[in-house]
Amino acid sequence: MKLILPEQITEAQYKAYLADWGAERIVPIASANPKNLPFEEWRRESIQKRTRVPEGFVNETLYFLTDDNETKLFGAVDIRHELNDYLRLFGGHIGYGIVPSERRHGYAKIQLALALPIARSIGIKKVLITCNDTNTGSAKTIESAGGVLENKVLEEGILTRRYWVPCADDFERKK
Repeated sequence: MKLILPEQITEAQYKAYLADWGAERIVPIASANPKNLPFEEWRRESIQKRTRVPEGFVNETLYFLTDDNETKLFGAVDIRHELNDYLRLFGGHIGYGIVPSERRHGYAKIQLALALPIARSIGIKKVLITCNDTNTGSAKTIESAGGVLENKVLEEGILTRRYWVPCADDFERKK
């Protein structure tokens, strides 16, 4: 398994990825196409977000989890280069998701393990990762990466867990 950038995926792979989500909300939202843009335009916007974003947003890099032969997109991970006030409470540095058809196979854990060294390479020593309090699968994934629960915050009736995860070599030893 490996992470690849949007410029490395095909339109057919992306369409299959979106279709796998069905009516479910796509996570991370950066991998969705809410404006229903043509593929090349969506890809251009995704690449642009690495260096240029509107005021109030932060730079981010989107990756897709694929097998070594790059035949299918299993999930996506969005690495935010810094935190703004909202991300500090509810979004964190990393957002990730696995397509519904591929859950419960350990792919989220693999995806997060691959994302942490990338976060470190852009200067983040500890990443903040959040998840819904009822999402026990995600909480277990974050904890397996060394995540330490700092607290839980409530917004509009939804309780969010806030974890800090080291990006240092300590994580490599835990795998």
